[in-house]
Amino acid sequence: MQRQLISILILPVNAIMGIPAIIYLLCGRKPALQLFKPAWLTIARTAGILLMVIGLPLIIFTIRDFMRVGRGTLAPWDPTQRLVVTGLYRYVRNPMISGVISILFSVALIANTVCHLVWAVVFTVVNMIYMPLSEEPGLIKRFGDDYQLYKQHVPRWLPRLTPWEQPDTEHIEK
Repeated sequence: MQRQLISILILPVNAIMGIPAIIYLLCGRKPALQLFKPAWLTIARTAGILLMVIGLPLIIFTIRDFMRVGRGTLAPWDPTQRLVVTGLYRYVRNPMISGVISILFSVALIANTVCHLVWAVVFTVVNMIYMPLSEEPGLIKRFGDDYQLYKQHVPRWLPRLTPWEQPDTEHIEK
């Protein structure tokens, strides 16, 4: 459990709370850096709350699946021991990052700052580069054909409309 807490504090909590808090201290009250005029602020903040409602469960459920099914953490230095293809992972390959991205854009709308919007965009772009260049090759090395099959059927960012059903390979003769 301690491994899980450390990885959660270092990764998603830092990305969605620590860095945004520092950003708010640096530029949160500067009118020149605000995204919306007062007339649009209620709509922007309502949209931000909706994104938060979408993002938080994504993070919570993926952490749960990493613990229960994967028997590991979400941290690259302490990865899961088993490939997780259940729960939200049946719809999209990166629900954790999707949840974090949703919350970062939520914070940008609620805090109403360009600085938070820049952080959300930078985080998104970095992950769009990191996933195919680093994480996915590592998963192929660790999980081989199982990950290749999963990768063919489950999209990286935009979820499937129906859950992917992993084929039962235990009964297939080799």
